[in-house]
Amino acid sequence: MTDRLAEEPDNTAVRVALWRALHVDVDAPPHVFEDQVGLRLVAPDEGWRQRPDMDPDATSRFRAAIVARARFIEDLVTEQATRGVDQYVILGAGLDTFTQRRPEIGARLRVFEIEQPETQAWKRRRLVELGYPIPDWLRLVPVDFEAGQSWWEQLVAAGFEPNRPAVIASTGVTMYLTKEATAAMLRQIAGLATGSTLAMTFLLPAELLDDTDRAGLETSAKGAQASGTPFVSFYTPQEMLAMARETGFREVGHVAGAALGERYFAGRSDGLRPSSGEDVLLATS
Repeated sequence: MTDRLAEEPDNTAVRVALWRALHVDVDAPPHVFEDQVGLRLVAPDEGWRQRPDMDPDATSRFRAAIVARARFIEDLVTEQATRGVDQYVILGAGLDTFTQRRPEIGARLRVFEIEQPETQAWKRRRLVELGYPIPDWLRLVPVDFEAGQSWWEQLVAAGFEPNRPAVIASTGVTMYLTKEATAAMLRQIAGLATGSTLAMTFLLPAELLDDTDRAGLETSAKGAQASGTPFVSFYTPQEMLAMARETGFREVGHVAGAALGERYFAGRSDGLRPSSGEDVLLATS
């Protein structure tokens, strides 16, 4: 039996869930992304908004970046579903709530959430406690990366069909992987059925960030180091595009964080904009 005391969500996954909820709580409408389900899952102490990493002003640009990338991924999945793609893989799912918030789209797909066993076991238990169903089209795929388990083997064992097109999303993962590990992951995904699409975020080197965001990156890096999950890889857009081409993708593109700001935050009266520092690789097989 799994030790329930060992079932704890990843700190980063919790922070992302709370920032998504904070966007709805403190930012003016229109909201770029609405997610209160993650807040229900976490069920933080009453004073959670007073945490240093939840300060509404100090974290506004990082919070905006988190909701921008979430909106971009969800728009992509929705678009691909309308084109008949019926598999959606979330690499490093954390406390993702797509299935709970968008069942009208999810029911047209087979959704695979890949995550470390502890975080996923905790999430499964919380879903049950809150009365959220785990439908047949949702597959929770625990993968113990630290023990050397193959995410690909576990994914196929869960019912994924490599010969059918899929959308693969990976956000907030590559900074924790060596460049060799990321290249291996890209090579595996590039071999999927023609028409498959990958959206993967990556961190830029500090010198490419806006001056206002460098201190925030340094603080995040120190926090990651202290928690035992240090940032180990940063990429220029050119480097990431070259890696995607070399690993076999047919078409590759780069979506800058600033472009997401223009797409989702233009015309706001409050001036809210995403931070620089995290861009998106968009690649098709």
